[in-house]
Amino acid sequence: MDVNVDWQGGLEFSSDLPSGYELTVDASEEAGGNNKGPRPMELLLTGLGGCTGIDVVLILEKMKAELEDFKLEIKAERADEPPKRFTKIHLNYKFKGKNLSERKVERAINLSETKYCSASSSLNAEITSSYEIENTD
Repeated sequence: MDVNVDWQGGLEFSSDLPSGYELTVDASEEAGGNNKGPRPMELLLTGLGGCTGIDVVLILEKMKAELEDFKLEIKAERADEPPKRFTKIHLNYKFKGKNLSERKVERAINLSETKYCSASSSLNAEITSSYEIENTD
């Protein structure tokens, strides 16, 4: 995968992504930026959420679970000193739907976390998870 990141001045950067989308990142005004886009570390957590979310949805669909709603709450802690990397990340998966057993949900999350999610495998942080299920049958 190749991504080009182009400086736009100040602390703003734009990227033309292989998927055809454009993305702008910037720093907050307090940090010297112009607040024209999300922060890079926000995108890192968003990428993690999207990666594991896609895995879990696909796995649950194969298990014949009927998802009506799915959200991920991600809470992260960062180191105090530079490079201020993420040290701990907690994902709380929130499911609503039919035919959602704890066994299926746990299996889907486990497969994502241990086998399929390349984003979580790329991070050097302690990653934990929990889940909530609301069955509507």
